[in-house]
Amino acid sequence: MTDIDKYNISQSNEHQQVCEVLKYQISKNLSNATSKIWHAHPVWFINDNPIIGYSKQKKGIRLMFWSGADFDEDALIVRGQKFKDASIFFNNATEIDVNELERWLKKSEIIQWDYKNIVKRKGVLIKL
Repeated sequence: MTDIDKYNISQSNEHQQVCEVLKYQISKNLSNATSKIWHAHPVWFINDNPIIGYSKQKKGIRLMFWSGADFDEDALIVRGQKFKDASIFFNNATEIDVNELERWLKKSEIIQWDYKNIVKRKGVLIKL
């Protein structure tokens, strides 16, 4: 059992189902990405750059794309204040539109900001 599996089963039943759908779809569509628990949450990376992750918050399971603010997607309405992230919340697996998620995942491979080197650049992001 992976650390991400352990994270998922630690959630309530409905949120566990959301996490399982997200994990499956992310892993299926980002086959070149690596995944791990990072800052206590499941995160997927491409070339060590964080791309997507999810976490349990008060409003539900937050699916966050690190560079999602540039995806031009109306459903990703929760925007970060300092960086280029965008998110959506789910409380039930039936809320997940798999076609929409697949489109976002394709964009996440193409549209990336360099979070991997943000500390080295003293908080300055550059587009990859």
